[in-house]
Amino acid sequence: MFQCSFMFIPRARDDEFFLLDNAIASYAESLSGFLGSESWFSEDKKKINAVYYFETMEVVRTFARFPTHQEAKEKYAQWYDGYQVVISEVQATYGDGKMDHITR
Repeated sequence: MFQCSFMFIPRARDDEFFLLDNAIASYAESLSGFLGSESWFSEDKKKINAVYYFETMEVVRTFARFPTHQEAKEKYAQWYDGYQVVISEVQATYGDGKMDHITR
């Protein structure tokens, strides 16, 4: 399993942003091998971490090549003051079983 974290510092987001964002999320959800997603905010709410989970790296590559995703990447400076992407292979997950999570 692969975890893709897209961390960013948002600025004003317009209708175009939300249109592209929704199309990208819908595309991810349509992919065989998409496991789920979640979002987190920094304590001061100034940074967002959107996390997507995929079964294989090939599915991650397919997601990255989606034309609408490519378009949003080209226009990122309109909506973000900065971003960082981290793609990690999940080696293990664990917990006490009392919290549902995508990785279980």
